[in-house]
Amino acid sequence: MMEPLTHHQCSIVPPYLLARLAGLPTSDFTRASSAAARTLEHIDAVQQIRVQGIRAAPSSVSSGLNRTISDAGNREVLPGKAVRHEGEPSTGDAAVDEAYDGLGHTYSLFHNIFDRSSIDGSGGSLAATVHYGDGYDNAFWNGARMVFGDGDGEVFTRFTRSVTVIGHELAHGFILAETPLEYQGQPGALQESVADVFGVLVEQHLLNQDVESASWLVGDGLFTDEVQGQALRSFKAPGTAYDDDILGKDPQPASMDAYVETAQDRGGVHINSGIPNRAFYLCAAHLGGFAWERAGRIWYHAVISGQVTATYTFAEFAALTLDTATAQFGPESLEVTATAQAWRETGVLP
Repeated sequence: MMEPLTHHQCSIVPPYLLARLAGLPTSDFTRASSAAARTLEHIDAVQQIRVQGIRAAPSSVSSGLNRTISDAGNREVLPGKAVRHEGEPSTGDAAVDEAYDGLGHTYSLFHNIFDRSSIDGSGGSLAATVHYGDGYDNAFWNGARMVFGDGDGEVFTRFTRSVTVIGHELAHGFILAETPLEYQGQPGALQESVADVFGVLVEQHLLNQDVESASWLVGDGLFTDEVQGQALRSFKAPGTAYDDDILGKDPQPASMDAYVETAQDRGGVHINSGIPNRAFYLCAAHLGGFAWERAGRIWYHAVISGQVTATYTFAEFAALTLDTATAQFGPESLEVTATAQAWRETGVLP
């Protein structure tokens, strides 16, 4: 049975990476090239189906953590066959069990740190589908569930391997429950950035990492050994996550003076998200300690403030985080100073 789509699909792998892979000579990377082409066609088709004004909604409500993992059996059908429910033992299928654990780690961050009842704030159950498609080179949030491909095996491994990917995609559900951000241009890049923020916080919270010991990478472990790169994106140094003959060079800018004007990638939502990503890292680095305690608290309360509009710009969000830091920690606090300095260093604020 096919699930209805509630809004645009939010994917972890940018379309420009898939396009580059799809354009490779098939004699060099036979499976990767064809898998990327099929994945790109699927994303393009799905993003033509858009229902305006609909927020993500839970499939059911529970009193606590409630996970269901389904198996698509390498078909592009959702939800697939349910193979693991809340409280059931591990299955021995790595993708199933990684998805189950990753959903739990994401729930833990939002519940234990931000006192939020699931990602939607209303106790919504968490659902995921694994083994989606044949060599599907992506993971995405479709408004109702997480969906994971197994990767092509030549460039990408299975997408359940990365906790930051799971946290990122579920965070789209949080963002869409709280804001009307458009998935285009700067509002879309803000959405991708906020999802990245909570993706790395899920991993850092799980591993009990402070600012200095954390990797600050999104998608670490997704690439095979054939790729010269660490991850899909870097908070510390946008533009340095990979530099590879196959994938090219990470195109993310680190500041507004390198902002990329483009019609691709829905106006650069995955590209320009590097700027607010770096601002969050700089804020957390200025403050030290655990990033979720102060920088994460500022970003979280900014998102749930009710002030974010559909067309919010980087500068508007920066001003909102300053107001939030003031409200949370006081006007003379180090948190306000660190937030302002971070946005100035990235050129978002003068």
